[in-house]
Amino acid sequence: MKVLFCASEVVPFVKTGGLADVAGSLPPHLKKLKTDIRIVMPKYGSIKEKGQKAKLGRNIPVYFIKNAQYFDRPYLYGTEKGDYLDNLDRFSFYCKSVLELLKKENFKPDVIHCHDWQSALVPVYLKTIYKDDPFYKNIKTVFTIHNMAYQGVFPKDQYPKIGLGWEYFNIEGFEFYGMVNLMKAALIFADFITTVSPTYSNEIQSPEFGCKLEGVLSKRKDSLAGILNGIDYDEWNPKTDKELFKKYSSGQAASKVFNKTGLQKECGLLVNPDVPLLGLVGRLAHQKGLDILAEKIDQLCSMNLQFVLLGTGDEVYHKIMQDIAKKYPKNTSINIRFDNILAKKIYAGSDMFLMPSRYEPCGLGQLISLRYGTIPVVRKTGGLADTISEFNPSTHQGNGFIFEQYSSEELFNTIKRALDVYGDKKLWLSLVKKAMENDFSWGNSAKEYIKLYKKIIG
Repeated sequence: MKVLFCASEVVPFVKTGGLADVAGSLPPHLKKLKTDIRIVMPKYGSIKEKGQKAKLGRNIPVYFIKNAQYFDRPYLYGTEKGDYLDNLDRFSFYCKSVLELLKKENFKPDVIHCHDWQSALVPVYLKTIYKDDPFYKNIKTVFTIHNMAYQGVFPKDQYPKIGLGWEYFNIEGFEFYGMVNLMKAALIFADFITTVSPTYSNEIQSPEFGCKLEGVLSKRKDSLAGILNGIDYDEWNPKTDKELFKKYSSGQAASKVFNKTGLQKECGLLVNPDVPLLGLVGRLAHQKGLDILAEKIDQLCSMNLQFVLLGTGDEVYHKIMQDIAKKYPKNTSINIRFDNILAKKIYAGSDMFLMPSRYEPCGLGQLISLRYGTIPVVRKTGGLADTISEFNPSTHQGNGFIFEQYSSEELFNTIKRALDVYGDKKLWLSLVKKAMENDFSWGNSAKEYIKLYKKIIG
C-alpha cells in the first residue's frame, strides 16, 4: 500500500505543536507494517537539510516544497503580532505543489493523508482541478483534525487566491459566515475524516466542541472516526533517557525517587522524598484549564506539597504564577519558558501530573507521564477520557484521577483524592508500576490507520 503524508510540520525537521510529533512518529510505524509511506512538507528557512529531499529515519522519503518568498521566514505561520497575511497564498501553493510533485516523481499513492487546515486544499483540488486527469484517478484522501479551533479562516475577498470558481463558495463548500474556511472544505471533500481520539470525534459533533462546524461533522458522521495518538516509546523511555538523574523501569519503580530529589535540588525546593510533588508542563492557556487552576493555586500551595510548572502562554497566567512563586518560594518552582530537558525531568521527578484541560483532542502529556510513572490528574474530556481512568484503591483498577465538571472545586477535590492515595506508600508504588505498564505506543494506532486505509481503498 502506498501512502503520502501531507503535514505543515514534521519532527525532527520543524515543530510548533503536537501535529509535528504525530507526523514524525507515526510514519515509521506504518512503514513497519509494510507501507510505502512518504511525507511532503514546506521547506522552511529553519530546515537545515539541503536539496529537495531528505529521509525520516533510515528509509522514509521526505519531500520539501520550496518557495523562498513563502517559506523562508523565521516562523511557520506568523509572528507574535499575528498570522502572516499571505497564509492563504502560502498554503494553497503548498497543496497544489504536493499534487504536481506526485506526477513529477511518478508516485501514485493509494491514500493521501492530510493533516490540519494547511493541507486542507489537497482533497479539494483532487476532486476539482485534477478530477479529469487519469494520473489522479482513484486516489483516496483522509483528513485528520488535530484541533478544531484552528480552521484556516480567511476573508471572502481572498477566495480567488485558491484558484477555484465561485461555484464552490457556498454553504456546501468554502463559505463560512461570509468567510472562507479551508477546514470546512476538507471536511466536505475528503473521503474520510479522522481525529486524534475516539471521545473527541464524538465531542466535535456538539456545539460545545464543534467550533461552528458540528453540523458539517454530524452530516459526515459515517465517515468520521477517532484514532488515538500514541507517543514514541523510544524517545520517551525512562530506561534509556539520558536527561534523567537516574534511569529506571517499571521493575525498578522505587528508583524514580532519585529523579524526584534531583528535580527538587535543581529547582531550589526542599529536598524531601516524602513530600508530594505536582508537575505541570504545557501551554499556560484557558484551553489547558489554567483558569480553574489559578482559582485554587493559592490554597493548593499553602498545603504540604510542592509544585513545579514549566511553560509559556497568556500573560495573565504568567503573572498569576510569578506572584505564586514570590509568595511560596520554598515549595514552588515556576519556569516561564520552553526547556525540553527540564520537561523530561518534571515528567520523571513529579509524583502527579496536572492536566485540567477544558478540552483536549488527544493530549500527549498524560501519555508521557504514565510512561514515567507520574500519575495524571485530568479532566474527563477528549483523549484524556480515552486514556485515563479513575484509580480505585480497593480493586487497584485505574491509572489516574479524573473529574468531569469543569470547575476549580472539582479539580481541587480530585487533587485531594490523589494526595490521600499518595499517603499510602505501598499502594502508591503499585499504582506507579501499573501506570508504567500501560501501552500507548504508536504500534496500536498504526494498525488502526492501516485498517482504515484498506477500508476506504475498498
